[in-house]
Amino acid sequence: MTNTFETRLAAWSGLDDDELGRTLGGGRKGIEKECLRVSESGELSMRAHPEALGSALTNEYITTDFSEALLEFVTPAFEHTWEALRALCDIHQFTYRNLADELLWPASMPCLIPDDDRIPLAYYGESNVGTMKTVYRRGLGYRYGRHMQTIAGVHFNYSLPDAFWPACADMLGDGGALDDFRSARYMGLVRNFHRVGWLLLYLFGASPALCRSFTGDRELDMPVLHGSTYYEPFGTSLRMSDLGYTNRSQSQINICMNSVDEYIRDLSAAIRTPDPDYARIGVQVDGEWRQLNTNRLQIENEYYSSIRPKRVARSGERPTAALRRGGVEYVEVRSLDINVFDPCGINQNTMRFVEAFLIYCLLEDSPPFADGSLDACRRNQALVAKQGRRPGLTLERGGAGITLAAWAGEVFDGVIGVAELLDRAESGDSYRAAVRTLQERVAEPDATPSARILADLSSGGAGFFRFAMDAAISHRNYFLAVEDLPGDRMDALAAEAMASLARQRDIEAADTLLFEDYLARYFGRD
Repeated sequence: MTNTFETRLAAWSGLDDDELGRTLGGGRKGIEKECLRVSESGELSMRAHPEALGSALTNEYITTDFSEALLEFVTPAFEHTWEALRALCDIHQFTYRNLADELLWPASMPCLIPDDDRIPLAYYGESNVGTMKTVYRRGLGYRYGRHMQTIAGVHFNYSLPDAFWPACADMLGDGGALDDFRSARYMGLVRNFHRVGWLLLYLFGASPALCRSFTGDRELDMPVLHGSTYYEPFGTSLRMSDLGYTNRSQSQINICMNSVDEYIRDLSAAIRTPDPDYARIGVQVDGEWRQLNTNRLQIENEYYSSIRPKRVARSGERPTAALRRGGVEYVEVRSLDINVFDPCGINQNTMRFVEAFLIYCLLEDSPPFADGSLDACRRNQALVAKQGRRPGLTLERGGAGITLAAWAGEVFDGVIGVAELLDRAESGDSYRAAVRTLQERVAEPDATPSARILADLSSGGAGFFRFAMDAAISHRNYFLAVEDLPGDRMDALAAEAMASLARQRDIEAADTLLFEDYLARYFGRD
């Protein structure tokens, strides 16, 4: 902790409980959880998106990501972690009652997947917006391979209460525009998340192993377990390593995070800058749209980052235009693996820790990134992803080395302070209990999900595929065995599914532009 953080924490601690509850308690929390549909034999589903789940284009709660088989569950934003988890459980339960004989894959690294060209792209209907979403995904497949796009994760969306920002500005003596102040503080949070976000990989990483089918004919320089499983003995999150989204192609794109204006500038430039490698793929070839364009990024969402500053976009509005309109509204944490030991893939302790951690990142001093400093953050993340539980592991900080355990201890000191404030704000003790429980994992790495997975693989005599299949069956049985949802919650999900199909039909009926003209208009918007 720095003196800056201690001073700011003390200022918040000086508020009475009612004021603390109004300004710090009740931050908005939402979850997006991806998971693959698989057959009872564990193979990637080749079936269309189930109609009973509604339209993947317009359903507010159930959509798809890259593949037709890659479901994405989206909860609304809630003030309490239990509300977000309940909503996620409801969506799981509703989905399982409409899946027939299929399973939901319970891990971030995928199941038995076929050759690249047999992985089905997500289909969103024949409207221009639906076609654009499918073409964008086809472009991702050409650029990075479809196998990589079947990796799944959990995203945690978070915003502080509206009342927090004027109170914080008063404490810091900032009399400028509140939107600008909020954006600057959120960007400071983003920078600090890049500095210490490796801690989430250590604590919650749950992908230290993968099925050999993921690599096809390519051999990896990694140990093999039971003949069918690659693994890293001290790995935490191979999903966040160069095997997954932190890949070499994306690592060459440098987006400045020192201010929201610079972030928008660099992201916009990447969308407009031609890339010769992608030009060789082509845009329209033999009548097929291969990608939206040949630029470094097709659209903003192609830029993968462990955290994104965001604002809810209006219909047809690009993410950068939304940020330019109103600044940063919330952050999206994208570095959480699916926890195979939890039926929903995430639990309340994880959410409570991440919330306290994000507030710590916001209150802690966050100087602008100098040349090369973001590269050090990336190296730390890559090292923890593959070697995070190695005894005595040393990371980079300020040009010097520091052990992961020592740095984690400093961060936990700050997060505990925030957890105490959140408990006062909510008149409870759940945040401190969550942080204390997770702090034990620093001294006991065998208690981390990644270590538990490898222990189960080693002792069970089966590879990653069998381990994950057993978990998938167990989770299905859990959701089918629990009491039926209350009628209003089940009815709401069913009603949204049916209404979403009607909304998709309305969108398709209203289209008047050729697809080429639609794209030109979309990319012409600022």
